[in-house]
Amino acid sequence: MIKWLFTSLGLLALAACAGFGPPLAIGQTEAQVQGLLGTPTGRYPMNDGVTRLEFATGPYGRHTWLVDIGPDGRSRWFEQVLNTRYFADFQQRAAGMSRAELLRALGRPGVRQHGGWAGGETWSWRYPTNDCLWFQVSIGADDKVIGGGYGIDPICDVNDRNGLF
Repeated sequence: MIKWLFTSLGLLALAACAGFGPPLAIGQTEAQVQGLLGTPTGRYPMNDGVTRLEFATGPYGRHTWLVDIGPDGRSRWFEQVLNTRYFADFQQRAAGMSRAELLRALGRPGVRQHGGWAGGETWSWRYPTNDCLWFQVSIGADDKVIGGGYGIDPICDVNDRNGLF
C-alpha cells in the first residue's frame, strides 16, 4: 500500500512538472506561438530558411523560450533553454562561437559586463534554480566565446548583506 502511494505521488509530481510552461507543440503556426508567448524579444536567421524566435522574460527573468519556425511558417523545435541540461550541452560546443551564434544558442543575456577576464565581455543569464547562481559566458576581445560556467548571482550578495537570505 505504501509503495503504491509513493509511486502514485511520484507520478503526480512528474505530471505536474510536465504541465509547467506554455502548451507549445511542433507544427504550430508562428501566430499560435506568439499567441502563447507574446511578441518575440529576438529573431535570428538559421539554416535552410528557419527563423529562431526568442521569448526572453527580461533581466530578472529566468526563462527564455527559443522556437524554430520553418519556411512553411510552422514550429519545428522549441525549448526553454535556461536550464542546467542545456547549459551542459552548450559548454561542450561554446568555444569559438561568435556573438550571433551565442544569441541563437541562449538568447539575449540578462546582464552584459564589459572588461571580462579576457578583455572582452561577460554575459550572464539567471535561470530556475534554488541556488544563488547564474550562468555566465566569457567573450574575448576577438568577439569569440571563450567558455561558459556558473557564478554567484550578485543579487544574492546584496540581499545577503541586507539580511534577506
